[in-house]
Amino acid sequence: MILPEAFQKRMQALLQEEYPAFLQSFSMPRSFGLRVNPLRCKPKDFAGMAPFPLTPVPWCPEGFYYPPESRPGKHPYYDAGIYYIQEPSAMAVGAIAAAQPGEWVLDLCAAPGGKTTHLAGQMDGKGVLVANEIHPARAKTLAQTIERCGICNAVVTNEPPERLAAHFQGMFDCVVVDAPCSGEGMFRKEPEAIHEWTENTPDACAVRQDEILDFAVQMLRPGGRLIYSTCTFAPVENEGTITRLLSRNPDLSILPLEGLPWFSAGQPDWYPAAPPAMADSLRLWPHKLHGEGHFCAKLIRTGQSPARAANKRISEALPPECADFWEYIKPAMPTPMALVRRKDKLWAIPEIMPKLDGLRVLRAGAELGVLKKGRFEPAHALSHILRPATFPQTVSFAPNSIEVQRYLMGETLPVTEHLRGWVLVCTGDFALGWGKASGGVLKNHYPKGLRWLKV
Repeated sequence: MILPEAFQKRMQALLQEEYPAFLQSFSMPRSFGLRVNPLRCKPKDFAGMAPFPLTPVPWCPEGFYYPPESRPGKHPYYDAGIYYIQEPSAMAVGAIAAAQPGEWVLDLCAAPGGKTTHLAGQMDGKGVLVANEIHPARAKTLAQTIERCGICNAVVTNEPPERLAAHFQGMFDCVVVDAPCSGEGMFRKEPEAIHEWTENTPDACAVRQDEILDFAVQMLRPGGRLIYSTCTFAPVENEGTITRLLSRNPDLSILPLEGLPWFSAGQPDWYPAAPPAMADSLRLWPHKLHGEGHFCAKLIRTGQSPARAANKRISEALPPECADFWEYIKPAMPTPMALVRRKDKLWAIPEIMPKLDGLRVLRAGAELGVLKKGRFEPAHALSHILRPATFPQTVSFAPNSIEVQRYLMGETLPVTEHLRGWVLVCTGDFALGWGKASGGVLKNHYPKGLRWLKV
């Protein structure tokens, strides 16, 4: 791997005696990680049932390393939303954010969904999670990830930060900004990033990071915390960005990251003006741990926010076919939700939800299903939210069985005669999707766009 000369010179000046070890790390194999989704399975339970070897990631209780030959993205557990495949160092961001049930949380640069799904698992379906992505195609991928992970309290928006800031002034308890950056920390994982890098890239990215953070601060409540992260080594994008942010916002202060290893300590000397000490920011170095390069900092806005005004959503009156199905599934829902109808679709949203008028919203809450000529058809998203143990009709296939492979490929399957109507199809104790049973035959309703093309 040939690294840019300007990059090497800067890193050598920064790391000094550690530089040879840092340079050597680029010739070492990268690490592979997954993070268990606690909305679907407890991490300790998955560790005991995993079909491939796992080793814990030290900085993330839900995170594990896996051997690359395991290919967890090709396992039915992935389709069931039991885990999210994520670079291990990136897991530090969610661990530092530590979102709490009932909070209002914003993931401002959310695609493809690693941080969003981490935050959602911490929130346990309680509170409001807004996941924003400015690029439409990536926002669609984000929405699909949220659906697969069974997240029911998330709103996916497709807006530039300035439009969100105008709408959500001072509303969030936690704002996460995993900022667009020069990507130096991903050079080993994604060598094509090397060819996109120039000596001017970090400075250009830093300008954009300053703009994004200014809008992020506007959406932060007094007493709220701001998590900033990048996957670059460039000081101008890391400690430099935080230093500039603090100088523009005297009501912000950096928080210590107690209990987390691998801190960068000492006052940096690459600035024309002396910045505050950055001992409380976190750098994850590829020559010191099993993961790629990452930077994280946690800040708090001074002051205390008043209690949030009650704005409880009331369920709408529903057509009989919707109402009957709702009573059918209600015992299997994980958390109280309000029901709303949007054209021919039924959605469940958090009982406390901010107003979204005027925003580009891809999804708000969870899609329950669609009305089709006087009948109700459940949505795929609903299958990943329900608790199979409390659902009236289920059929389960072993994860390594030919039946589960046939289901994921969209094939019809034989089932017992007593099953009639909508059936929750599972692998083990985890739902994969829907089937409709009649006369001992299960018609496959797994979405065509998600079906396996081959085993």
